[in-house]
Amino acid sequence: MGHGHRDRDLRLIRGERGARAPAYTRQVPESPVRAGRAPSRWRLLARELTAFGVVGAVCFVLQVGGFQLLYAHLGVGAVTSNLIATLVSMTAAYLGHRYWSFSDRERSGVARQYLVFAAINGVTLLLGLTVVAVVRYPLGQDSALVLQVANVGSIVLGTVIRYLGYRRWVFRAAAPEAGAGEQPEPADHGAAAVPVSR
Repeated sequence: MGHGHRDRDLRLIRGERGARAPAYTRQVPESPVRAGRAPSRWRLLARELTAFGVVGAVCFVLQVGGFQLLYAHLGVGAVTSNLIATLVSMTAAYLGHRYWSFSDRERSGVARQYLVFAAINGVTLLLGLTVVAVVRYPLGQDSALVLQVANVGSIVLGTVIRYLGYRRWVFRAAAPEAGAGEQPEPADHGAAAVPVSR
């Protein structure tokens, strides 16, 4: 009886020694393909620029139409009409950019965003006035064509500054979520088999 158990134990031990430990492979998570991200970034940029242009065009018409309505039809003073039309147009532009052009970016407090938004618009307005004034007076140019070219150039420059300023200071990029992009550590199943010896 004892010999039978001993023989069986010997067979089990030999089998454990002769058996090969199963091979385990540790899977390394693949790094995201950067090339695949480029189209999405370009599409996002194209969408931002398109919406930025549409909002700007609508607000331009709104400002010109508002001035015409207030000054020509309602008898409001020229300066007051221009001020009201500018404020209405700027507020509409802020809402359009916040909820459409830069809707995927951070939305901080409305008061802070609007103040920075108005400051950027004020800076670009002064820049445009400065460009036209320099061309008209120090350079002595009184041609309507030359002044209009200077005006258009200041508008283009101001538009670029506004777009970059909005992205940098008004509608800032959203902070990445905690743990975003981190791959979970796979369980290590490759522990070495310890042979049984007696």
